[in-house]
Amino acid sequence: MNELQIKLPTDTWVIATWNEYIEAISDPLLEKAKGYYDDGQLRIEMPPVGFDHASDNGIIFFAVNLFCTLKGIPLRGLITCSYRKIGVRECQPDVSYYIGERVKLALTGTSVVDLDSYPAPDLVIEVANTSLADDIGKKRLLYEALEVSEYWVVDVQNTEIIALAIADGGSKRITQSQVLPELDISLLEEALRRSRQMDNTQVGAWLLAQIQNES
Repeated sequence: MNELQIKLPTDTWVIATWNEYIEAISDPLLEKAKGYYDDGQLRIEMPPVGFDHASDNGIIFFAVNLFCTLKGIPLRGLITCSYRKIGVRECQPDVSYYIGERVKLALTGTSVVDLDSYPAPDLVIEVANTSLADDIGKKRLLYEALEVSEYWVVDVQNTEIIALAIADGGSKRITQSQVLPELDISLLEEALRRSRQMDNTQVGAWLLAQIQNES
């Protein structure tokens, strides 16, 4: 193990070369960690262990899939998939989606999507319990640079979703998804709030009724 790996702190950005980043994430001790790289800095995130983080991740993934199923929107959802622009950037969002016609462009059969050959996903989602400041800060800039279309940050502690549309190298807050037409962010936030008191089946039944009533 090299000097960088021995001293490498987690859950913070560290100045490093691309080769140092690749070596760091290859460490067997970090096999379950998430890796990010942007503009000469790396970030290694240890997997969250909190109940609320895991629950919110599952609720959001289920809700988006349910919405698209009922609306007939083609969708391919990926959990902690790696997206890499070799030598420049890498990310592992909690959830990501290719939507509509771009579903056909999603690469299968590999653990890392090469963004020099394949497009970035339409939607990426980070679930933030203790990492909120970074998710809406440095990571937001990373996803702007990767030119994803939409970026959501799920604020676990406040049961809130900060949804951002990305275009022209910047981002702006939105209340309705632009990549999933007619999906109000407030619907997802209410589902998260209900999940604090209901089980997943109850939340799913409530979501189903809400989406069907809006059709």
